Formats: sequence, structure tokens, C-alpha cells
Amino acid sequence: MPRKKLMAANWKMYKTPDQARDFFREFLPLVAGHSRDEIAVCPPFVDLPAAIGSAKDSKISIGAQDMYWEKEGAFTGEISAGMLLAVGCTHVIIGHSERRQYFGETDDTVNLKLKAALEAGLIPIVCVGEVLEEREAGLTEDVLRRQCLRAFHAISGKKAAKLVVAYEPVWAIGTGKTATPQLATEAHSLIRSEAAKAFGETLADNLRILYGGSVKPDNVKSLMSEKEIDGALIGGASLDPKSFAAIVKY
Repeated sequence: MPRKKLMAANWKMYKTPDQARDFFREFLPLVAGHSRDEIAVCPPFVDLPAAIGSAKDSKISIGAQDMYWEKEGAFTGEISAGMLLAVGCTHVIIGHSERRQYFGETDDTVNLKLKAALEAGLIPIVCVGEVLEEREAGLTEDVLRRQCLRAFHAISGKKAAKLVVAYEPVWAIGTGKTATPQLATEAHSLIRSEAAKAFGETLADNLRILYGGSVKPDNVKSLMSEKEIDGALIGGASLDPKSFAAIVKY
């Protein structure tokens, strides 16, 4: 069975609730009837109710961009998996490179969040990837192995069934640079082999690994034609309804 691709939008820190509603008003007719791929949109926390309400009668899933691993408590500014589920989220991005780069996210906190998300029943999109210095130093494989090993630590194959991984070469995010389909395929193959070690061959064969890094309407087709690439995590190009629809319908 071929893996069903997931096209996931990461809006980052853009759009108010009204702007989110405007986006869906324009976007939904553009992808009506599209069933080849799954579509998820991950807006900022304050936009979640507006997005969930707007997407209510569609097949589009709504996810969050982050979460905390505790169920509740004195953690000012944080959001729990239970809170995301309560408003209607189905997906959550974990360990995005910007969270690692600007907010001190580590491989170990990614593991804690992943465990909590799976425990709660959310579909986690776990991000891994190397920065430019690591790629230029020939460390890409070491970095990906370390990130996967720590992210997957002490998680059973049964629990990991909903897991999605996104490979994001950090040097290609928002820079206009894109990893060639061949480079992306090599990274995805390595991630899949690490998943096989952690969870077994069957889960690894079914694991969806998305590519994230300056995905645009003009390069999506060549990326998606690779057998190892199971969809995309799209940043800037997902903010415009026409652009995101063009990517989804490549």
C-alpha cells in the first residue's frame, strides 16, 4: 500500500483569527473534492478556534505548532495536549527548528512532548534536520541519527503508530534554497532506517516522512515524485490560499 501523503501548513507567527477565516473562505473551494492527499493546517494558538470552525465541514485537519508535555500545572504560557484536543486539534508540530534555535528546545524535550502527544491521541509531526554548518562539515547523518534516537527513546512501536516525521534541512527554511530530491531522499531513507531500529520494519515502512524547506508550487512536483517523500511541511508558501492550493494539487 502506498503511503498517503500529508500536506501540512505551518503558519508560524502569522494571521489573526479574522485573517484565518478569510484564508479558509478562499482556500476550501480550491481544494474541494481533493482526496489524494491529507491536508492539515497549523495556525498560531489564538487562531485555532477560528480555523477549526472554518474547516468544520471539510476534510482538512487542524493542528498546533507546539505543546507542553505536562497535562496541567503552573506553566505560564504553555498549552497541553488535552487543551488542543478539547478545541478540536488532531495534529501538533513538535521540535520545529525554530523552536530549537530560538526557544531552547532540545532532543530530550522533543521526546517528552512526543510521548505526551502520542499518549493523548494527537498526531505528532516531529521535526528533525541539520543546520548549514553541520551539512558542510559532513555531519548530516550523525545529526539525524542523534535526533531520531533521542526523539524515539522509550516509545513503543504500538504507541508510535500515529507518528509523522518531517525532515527539514534548516539551511533551506525560508532561504529559497531547497534540498535536491536526491538529498532529501537520502535523508528520508536514513530516518526510515532509524525508525525501523526503534519501532520495527512494519511501522517504518508505513511511517510518513515529510519534507520541509522552501517548498513552493514550482518545486513541489519534483520533490513529491520521490518514493521516500510522503508529503510536505510548508511554511511561507502556505500563507496564501492560492499558493497552498497549488502545492496540494501539484
